[in-house]
Amino acid sequence: MSLTPNAAPPSRGRVLVRRCVRHSVPWLLVALLWPLAWLPLRVTHALGGALGALIATVPNRQRRNALINLALCLPQATPAATVRLRNRSLREFGKTYLESARLWLRSPVSTLALVREVRGLEWLRRPAGQGAIVLSPHLGAWELAGLFLSAQGPTTIFYKPQRYADALIQAARRRGGATLAPIGTHGIRALTRALARGEAVGILPDQAPRAERGAVFAPFFGMPAYTMLLVNRLARKSGARVVFLFAERLPAGQGYRIHCLPAPADIASADPQRAAAALNQGIADCVRHCPAQYLWPYRRFRERPAGMPKVYVGALDDAAALAHAARLRRNWHVDTVVDTVSA
Repeated sequence: MSLTPNAAPPSRGRVLVRRCVRHSVPWLLVALLWPLAWLPLRVTHALGGALGALIATVPNRQRRNALINLALCLPQATPAATVRLRNRSLREFGKTYLESARLWLRSPVSTLALVREVRGLEWLRRPAGQGAIVLSPHLGAWELAGLFLSAQGPTTIFYKPQRYADALIQAARRRGGATLAPIGTHGIRALTRALARGEAVGILPDQAPRAERGAVFAPFFGMPAYTMLLVNRLARKSGARVVFLFAERLPAGQGYRIHCLPAPADIASADPQRAAAALNQGIADCVRHCPAQYLWPYRRFRERPAGMPKVYVGALDDAAALAHAARLRRNWHVDTVVDTVSA
C-alpha cells in the first residue's frame, strides 16, 4: 500500500499557507480554518458531532431534506428509527465540515497518516497502460478519498467549481499531485486523455446533473434519481476498470478506513438505463457500509420525471417531512425491492 504522494513532496504547514495565498485564497478564510487544522482529530470530530447535533435539533432545511431522503430510500424503517438515523447522519455531517480544515491544510503525508486500514486495494491495481475510473460518493471523508487516490499514481479529478472557497479547495486537491478537470467539455476531454495514458480519473458519481443531455432517471434505493451517463461513456470508450473508493470515518477520532469496491458489471452496458442503474447500485453498496456517513441532506432527487411532484418542499418539522415522504412513495412508480440497510 502506497501512502506517499506521487507528485508533491512533504510540505510544512506554512508552505501550504503560502500556496493558498498564491492561489488567491482569502487570508481571513485561512485564518479561520488554520486553528481547526491542528486540533487532534478526536477533538475535531467531537466538535463536529456537537455542531451536527445542533443542526439536528433546530428546524432547518438540511434536517428536513435528510429526513425526507431517508424516508424515501429506507421505507422499511420505522419513523422513530428513521429520525435516529437522520440525527446520526447530521452528527457525521458536522464532522465533515470541521475535518475539512485538517484534510485541506495539513501536508499530504500528515493527512494520509490518518488512514488506519485499506480494504480492497487490489481493485486499484491494473496492468500497465490501463486506466481506472474511480468513483467516490459523498460518503465519509471524500476529500481524503481523493488525496489517497492521488497518492497511488497520476490522477485527474473531475471537479465542479464551488461558489465559496473554490481557490482553497483547488489548492488542497492539487497539493497531492492531482490534476483538476473542471466540469464541462474541456474537463471531459482531460479525463479521456488521462485514461488513454493509463492513468486514474476521479469522479463524484452521485451529483444530480443539471444538463438535460447525458443523464437518465434510474433507481437509487428504489427511487428515480437523475443519474449521469459520463461514467458509462468513459468506461465503454476506454475499457478502463471502474472502482468505487470511499474513506470511512472511524469512531472516536481514531482515523479512517479506506474501502475499494468493484463496480457492478452493467456499469459499462450499452443500455444507458442499465448502466445508470448499475452506477446507483454501486453507490448504494458503498452506503451500506456506513449509512450514517452518507450526505443525506443533499437534494439527490431535486430533478423529477415529468409530472412527478417536487421532493424538498413543505414544513420543516419531522412529522410533516415523514408524511410528505410517505405521500411521495405512494404516488410514485417505485422499485419493489426493499433495501436492507439498518436504520
